[in-house]
Amino acid sequence: MEEKKCEDSMSLKEEKKSEDDQFHELYVKLPKKRLKSRLFAQYRGFWFEEQVLRGILAFRQHFEAQDSDIVVATMPKAGTTWLKALTFAIANRHKFPISESPLLSKNPHQLVLFLELNLYEKGKIPDPNSLNVAGGQRRIFGTHLAYQCLPDTVLDTSDCRILYLCRNPLDVFTSYVHFFYQNGAFPDLAEKSWEENFDAFCEGTNQYGPFWDHIKGYKEASLKNPNKVLFLHYEELKKDTKSCVKKMAEFLGCPFSPQEEDERVVEGIIKLCSLENLKNLECNKHGEIGMYNVKFSSLFRKGEVGDWANFLTPSMAERLESLMKEKFGESGFNLNIDP
Repeated sequence: MEEKKCEDSMSLKEEKKSEDDQFHELYVKLPKKRLKSRLFAQYRGFWFEEQVLRGILAFRQHFEAQDSDIVVATMPKAGTTWLKALTFAIANRHKFPISESPLLSKNPHQLVLFLELNLYEKGKIPDPNSLNVAGGQRRIFGTHLAYQCLPDTVLDTSDCRILYLCRNPLDVFTSYVHFFYQNGAFPDLAEKSWEENFDAFCEGTNQYGPFWDHIKGYKEASLKNPNKVLFLHYEELKKDTKSCVKKMAEFLGCPFSPQEEDERVVEGIIKLCSLENLKNLECNKHGEIGMYNVKFSSLFRKGEVGDWANFLTPSMAERLESLMKEKFGESGFNLNIDP
């Protein structure tokens, strides 16, 4: 028995060493760019730090999607926490009534873990049987990865559903910088001026950037296969949350029944997942998560549409709006980001 354990341990070590060798072989060939003390590598057209890229490659190589899986995808600071909370509450409402929802005692990011940042963090390989961390009716995962970087098991060989939330890049950038300021894991980025961070964002060299290719990948996929990818707008979600929540439920194959509508279940989920409610829950006032030790409290700032106008100069806004017109003007779809 001891010999068998020793052999298994040796096999795992050899497998890990082989994967490390493969990673380094790939990594040395990738284009690099340094931003302050952070080195980013370009993989499949997008920029990542080395430790994030390790998780991405492990996720791509080892994850096996199931037909019932749900993947919620966003650019960082595009409404991720809200989307995770709503998706979890919608998909698990029959198992967890609102009054007993795990969202009342756990942060949404603890219930819907990121694939590349949590489950496969820095290249680790989780036990497939432990992936349903919240014990819900369906496995729900989060990712900041672009559609172009997702593995075939998510895109082609399973019927899992993908929900994508797009937000006005002006507000995304504004939230992004405030996020740096509130988390000690990003001191070098917090030390940079708004202008320096803005230049990197417009050049597309921020983590998971460029934002235009990120958005276009999911938008085009939603047009080609609307049963696979649901493309949502943050601004629309804010303006008419009820209609969007019902659309999400229908897309996930669990529409609200007439009885649920009569019992105002939709409104209950909206209230449960609102920024105001989540922000004031004790479980979201303290604690951290992930390789960057992100503070839960930093995930609930304002969530307002158009808040960028309080921080960006007119010239910065004009530059980004021109960039959006340049990148999306010929794509055949409207970003629909106006408040």
